[in-house]
Amino acid sequence: MKDIIFRGAGVAIITPFNETGINFAEFGRIIDDQIAGGTDAIVAAGTTGESATLSDEEHRAVVKFAVDHVKGRVPVIAGAGSNETAYAAELAKHAESAGADAILAVTPYYNKCTQKGLVKHYTAIADAVNIPLIVYNVPSRTGVNIAPETYAALAEHPRINAAKEASGNISAVVKMQKLCGDKLNLYSGNDDQIVPILSLGGLGVISVLSNVAPRAVHDICENFFAGRTDAAAKMQIDCSDLIDALFCEVNPIPVKAAMELLGYKTGGLRMPLTDMEPQNLEKLKAAMKAHGLI
Repeated sequence: MKDIIFRGAGVAIITPFNETGINFAEFGRIIDDQIAGGTDAIVAAGTTGESATLSDEEHRAVVKFAVDHVKGRVPVIAGAGSNETAYAAELAKHAESAGADAILAVTPYYNKCTQKGLVKHYTAIADAVNIPLIVYNVPSRTGVNIAPETYAALAEHPRINAAKEASGNISAVVKMQKLCGDKLNLYSGNDDQIVPILSLGGLGVISVLSNVAPRAVHDICENFFAGRTDAAAKMQIDCSDLIDALFCEVNPIPVKAAMELLGYKTGGLRMPLTDMEPQNLEKLKAAMKAHGLI
């Protein structure tokens, strides 16, 4: 079995902005509160961190700050995805030099590629560094799905360590697990499928929900690992309304609104993302109130 990067709840952390760029003081506060709340890993400069609208300089600064601020308290996983293989490899190399424990790389988007292209893409990134790589499969965003057979090919690389699976296709995950065995670790990429993925051998989740409810997501995983599967399932089901509210508009629009409601200075969203529609904001507030968050 390949080394485990983290077990439990990794937060796909938001990036707070201010009028000059990144609000690093607030970012540090959010990181500290996440760790105090039980989060098991920090995933910086990913989709939820609005990586698509960070400049190259900002992206690297977010990763470096996260590593320096965490100071080894939990693993730091750096977003290093791009639809340009060479640029993804450069981001990966920067993450390694900054001290990140692992990198997370989404499938190439827009230009897309074949399954053969995926193997070549991820192999090139993994060959560029000496830290573990988590492959991120989210076809609803990228238009590219990783087939189970492709996962099996990728799993042969010593540094392709894990998959963040957000396809929603449980049957495909079963097949992936069958083909890969202990050569590829597995994390849920969907908050509404934490327990189902854990039941198939998953090690945890890379979570949007953890931004607003870090203890709950940690405890879902902890209950499952401790054999309290009924408790884990109940928590998963109980959180379903909050998860629905956090994804009633494209992520990270709702979660940044939720963090504002919790008192964090998020600095809003970068275009083309826009503020929540009023009716959806009310839905989010109602769910947060129901869970005692506000």
